[in-house]
Amino acid sequence: MKAAKLRPGRTGRIAEIYRSLEEADRRTLLAFAEFLAARPAPPERPGERLEPEPIERPVRESVVAAIKRLAHSYYMLDRGAMLNETSALMSAHVLGGRPANEVIDELESLFQRHYVQYCEEREA
Repeated sequence: MKAAKLRPGRTGRIAEIYRSLEEADRRTLLAFAEFLAARPAPPERPGERLEPEPIERPVRESVVAAIKRLAHSYYMLDRGAMLNETSALMSAHVLGGRPANEVIDELESLFQRHYVQYCEEREA
């Protein structure tokens, strides 16, 4: 995956934003950045459907770790298409205090739902 090119003088903007945030928001920003930077899906042939590579859910898992695990398991999905829903769930946990297990359950459903949509698009 190619790194986005930043205009001169903008490379320090992310660091500036990061430094201005509280610790919980820093973790959220880092989780989103890692989510977006996760390995890209391998090239597909038209109509080919890639299968997930499930990684077992640990007994105790953070929301950030769950996002990473699911991004690796469902490597073929467009993470940008899931960003709004993922960020809303992460915010509900970090800012709203929603329990991690509930958020992770919804994240798993989100990735599964997007995988079903991915499969349907290849069958059409």
